[in-house]
Amino acid sequence: MHAIRLHTFGPAENLAYEQTPDPRPAPGQVRIAVAAAGVHLLDTALREGMKGPFPAPAELPTIPGREVAGTVDALGEGADPAWLGKRVVAHLGLAPGGYAELAVVDAARLHAIPPGLDEAEAVAMIGTGRTTLGILQFTELGPDDVVLVTAAAGGIGTLLVQYAKNAGATVVGLAGGPAKTARVEANGADLAVDYTLPDWPDRVRAHLGGTRHATVVFDAVGGDTARATVDLLGKGGRHVVYGWAGKGIHDGEPLTYTDEELAERGIVSLNVLGPAMIQKAGGDVRALELASLAEAAAGRLRPAVQRFPLAEAAAAHRALETRGTTGKVVLIP
Repeated sequence: MHAIRLHTFGPAENLAYEQTPDPRPAPGQVRIAVAAAGVHLLDTALREGMKGPFPAPAELPTIPGREVAGTVDALGEGADPAWLGKRVVAHLGLAPGGYAELAVVDAARLHAIPPGLDEAEAVAMIGTGRTTLGILQFTELGPDDVVLVTAAAGGIGTLLVQYAKNAGATVVGLAGGPAKTARVEANGADLAVDYTLPDWPDRVRAHLGGTRHATVVFDAVGGDTARATVDLLGKGGRHVVYGWAGKGIHDGEPLTYTDEELAERGIVSLNVLGPAMIQKAGGDVRALELASLAEAAAGRLRPAVQRFPLAEAAAAHRALETRGTTGKVVLIP
């Protein structure tokens, strides 16, 4: 098979497209002929050897990637034969191996891909969709809400905009540049603003007419941009943090407040990443995956996907790192 292998930690150019032996499923596993493999911003950090929610590879070379969809083409001992030939999607968990034409995974991690979803969309929902629903556990949205979504052209941002609109909320989406703001507007946001322009907060205030304030901020950017969004929150507002990947002067740093500052502003700030999200889900991440796929199958959530050929994984990483992507990035073998 062909796969992307990392022999040395470092820049995207270290991702090599190579021919490697076909993997064989162990007992309780299946092998998937991969039609789509998900790429996550976390993958770029792991490529450089950084630690995060997942450990950096202990041994090199390694095949990155933890989200795959395709067709089961081989079974390990004890795996249910009903899976053979089925279209499936899975999150591989701690074991990487997704950037490849073939991948093995424990059968217990499989989900059948619902009719009407292609493999790239299924990959988006098994990772990005799962995280989106995990974020949404921390706040209930309704018609009285004014929701600000940072990074609104990204994979999670796209789904948050859709969910908030489905709930009847007024939605303001922030994105960098006219191409991305056009996508946010087409996705249903009531207002799409370019947060690289200095007057964007004034545009939001003008849109709200001076009488309404934001009630929820979904913050994936951090730094100065996040602070400006929080300044738009009214009393009782909620600042929901799920990342700090911005590229502004101080973006890329988590925005934190003391208890005294939060009390003075009359707002709540929550970091919902990692253990907090898993605990909120009662430890049942699989339930979030099932719900995510069901939302997409029903047409309530529609993932945005940007596809790259598997051989161009390095280009996909560079695009992610420079915020040059929209939606979920997926590799196609």
